Amino acid sequence: MKGVLIINLGSPDSTSTKDVRKYLDEFLMDERVIDMPYWKRFLLVKGIILNTRPKKSAAAYKKIWWKEGSPLEVISEQFTNKLRSEIDIPVALGMRYGSMSMEKAFQELVDQGVTDIFMIPMYPHFAMSSYETVEVKAKEIISKNHPQLKLELFPVFYKEPNYIKAMVSNIENQLKGVDYEHILFSYHGLPERHILLADTTKSHCKLDGSCCDKPSVAHKTCYRHQCFETTKEIVKQLDLKGKTYSNSFQSRLLKDPWIKPYTDQEFERFPKEGIKKIIVITPAFTVDCLETLEEIAMEGKKQFLDAGGEKYKHIKCMNDNDDWVNVVANWTKNWQQK
Repeated sequence: MKGVLIINLGSPDSTSTKDVRKYLDEFLMDERVIDMPYWKRFLLVKGIILNTRPKKSAAAYKKIWWKEGSPLEVISEQFTNKLRSEIDIPVALGMRYGSMSMEKAFQELVDQGVTDIFMIPMYPHFAMSSYETVEVKAKEIISKNHPQLKLELFPVFYKEPNYIKAMVSNIENQLKGVDYEHILFSYHGLPERHILLADTTKSHCKLDGSCCDKPSVAHKTCYRHQCFETTKEIVKQLDLKGKTYSNSFQSRLLKDPWIKPYTDQEFERFPKEGIKKIIVITPAFTVDCLETLEEIAMEGKKQFLDAGGEKYKHIKCMNDNDDWVNVVANWTKNWQQK
């Protein structure tokens, strides 16, 4: 029997500092998120970050938390329920971190008699701290608990035509009647060293503004290149002109150099250069979460307006809209027919 497994990042169980600390502990101790030797990561996370960050993060979660729970998990469940109605095989939802674990999701499918699993990480772009860690975790679970299972992983879909079409439709629906001067494509950031580590050629990535446009096998695992490609595809279909859009990267952690430009600095720069009305799109996320609802829709808006901006609109993610559900349903049906 075949089954589908939808995977996303995860959330704390509540907005309490205790639950946020527990979640951040699991997340930040992942060697693919903070790629340091274990002892250094242990000292940094356990000794510093978990003594300072959970309270601040808990306050941020409280600003976006719904009565039903975490928006990321609630919307993901709504999406999964809609997907179930579109296909005729079992579907489970799991999170890489938190109590809605991947282990539970695998077991849910096994309990229904599933032997072949089609796993779709809800990450359009490759990164060691997102797509790769899900892949590694899935293989660990199978090796340890379910060696009889067959697993097929859906590849990153940063410029898959139907994904782009659904993204463009979602954007167009929210742009109707909106007055704007500039669209900012804000992607989740990564440390520069993660880009270099993912370069399979060990020589192509220069982070110099040109390597992303030069053909290379390195692009298969280059987050930065893939983000730019997503923007290009969306821009093409929206028919945007050269100076009316740009890319940036958000959510920096620690003091290491991250890929640039930084979203928060762009919010400061735009009004100074006469750009007073902006739209912000977050294509690295398929589901609205802390990084989109709080960091961009709330804090980003405040920063931009405080810097002299006049109009600001955040485009919601595709979430559980029908176009997006249909895209994933069709991916699944194509897999079933193999």
